[in-house]
Amino acid sequence: MQRTFAVEPNPKLSLNHGGEVVGRPAGPSFASDGPAARPTVWCWDRLLGGLLIALLAGAAGLRADDWPQFRGPNSSGISTANKPLPVEFSNTKNVRWSAEIGDGVGGAVVASGRLFVTGMTGPETVTLFAFDASTGRRLWRRDWPTGRLAQIHELNSHASSTPAADADRVYFYFSTLGLLAVNARTGEDVWRRKLPVPFFVFKWGPAVSPVLYGDLVLFCQDDDLHPAFYAFDSMTGGPRWQDDRLEMAVNYTHPVVCTAAGKDDIVVAGTGMLIGYDPASGRRRWFAKTLLRNIKTTPVAMNGVVYVSVQSAGIANQWLAAVDQAATGNSDGKLTKAEVQAFAGETPVPDTFLKKTFDRGDLNHDGFLEGPELDVAFLHPDNFAGARFAAENSAEEFILAVRGGGEGDVTATHLLWKHATKHTDHVVSPLVLDGRMLLVKDGGISTVFDSGDGHPLRGPKRIGKGGNYFASPVCGDGKIYIAGASGLLVVLKNSPTYEQLALNDMGESIIATPAIAEGSLFVRTRGKVYCVGAQ
Repeated sequence: MQRTFAVEPNPKLSLNHGGEVVGRPAGPSFASDGPAARPTVWCWDRLLGGLLIALLAGAAGLRADDWPQFRGPNSSGISTANKPLPVEFSNTKNVRWSAEIGDGVGGAVVASGRLFVTGMTGPETVTLFAFDASTGRRLWRRDWPTGRLAQIHELNSHASSTPAADADRVYFYFSTLGLLAVNARTGEDVWRRKLPVPFFVFKWGPAVSPVLYGDLVLFCQDDDLHPAFYAFDSMTGGPRWQDDRLEMAVNYTHPVVCTAAGKDDIVVAGTGMLIGYDPASGRRRWFAKTLLRNIKTTPVAMNGVVYVSVQSAGIANQWLAAVDQAATGNSDGKLTKAEVQAFAGETPVPDTFLKKTFDRGDLNHDGFLEGPELDVAFLHPDNFAGARFAAENSAEEFILAVRGGGEGDVTATHLLWKHATKHTDHVVSPLVLDGRMLLVKDGGISTVFDSGDGHPLRGPKRIGKGGNYFASPVCGDGKIYIAGASGLLVVLKNSPTYEQLALNDMGESIIATPAIAEGSLFVRTRGKVYCVGAQ
């Protein structure tokens, strides 16, 4: 359901739209700068990218060298700055500065010379840090009590969201706090929007981030209870519009801007489809039914085309593998409500979730879900996607390109190409640059495709030393940086051969996607943030 709100920006606002006083810290502790706060000191796409940065900056005051959100400008992973970036580095070599910031997997962002990053600094405390991006001097920190937190997957962290920032404000999401904005210079409160606390029955936990478009803060969270896409006024926090994405399963993807036929669309992937939204009203302008049961990668929008890589198992297979075959299940090929609760552990499974799934899927009312009932229960009847229960191969993967623009169902008219693949990751987003699409998946397996028609340019080739990958590749100064969960960070030359230039050990696991700004690479490991630069 799409909702539109009429909100006039008011720079003199004294109460935020959640009813809380702004302009000073209220509740959470506030730490300012001081001696103890100092860390240890130590193609063608480029023109298009520069124009897109100028477009997205708008009134936000972003600079061309900024990295303002997850994966940088338009979440593309591409820096258009021309400052030299490092090839060889480690957690001790070519480190300009570093700082302890607590556990986290959300990346760092840089705007107007300031770096912002979050971390869990206590079991129920989340912290937002601000540093001088060049020197590492801590500018301020904010601590918030989180309250009790749900159990999540060990590879995730409750500090999983990458902030977004412009010259004036930092926008920060946390599951139990909602979406907040603080003053970028001082860390003081500006506004706060309380959002439904997300529920994830598979215990993956939250892992999406706010992104910016003009004077909007965009946030899309497809969880198991309240899937929705929100647009807020960046100055006041007032709601501009909201789309309740009730036909969606759980997805982890971010909005991107696609300009086609002179109009901008905010494009969001999801269960079964890509959707193009009108930025002003939130109306669904178009959709393309081209995707699978869920998506954890973020599309890339370039030159009026949206590129997607996706891998996902069918919904019935996912439930049986995750719950029925878990230690708390009985591996009988069926599901009961008690089995789901046993899998969830201490977190109560909401009745709302059980009603919308079990009550819909238990067609013979015997208290079990089995066979095709699993398909009916866990995907919306108007939006089934992916493999069904009886499919011989439950997992599918492919790459595709969709032309932006249009109205209504554009599946038949705007799908440019779509190809099945064998080495597509379910988390790592593609890098589309200089007419090529680079994919990386677990094991360090890389593949390359022509972005014009999707045909393979190179078969599978291992990079680095293998291992798991969750961070997405980023590129600047002709170098591609790919961070591994092992702590090894591969540097490739951006060329048709993708020559490996270096393999750098950061000494600690990396889940977060690195940032590029100020002539430096910013690497967020599980416990620290590093600024590394060229010699």
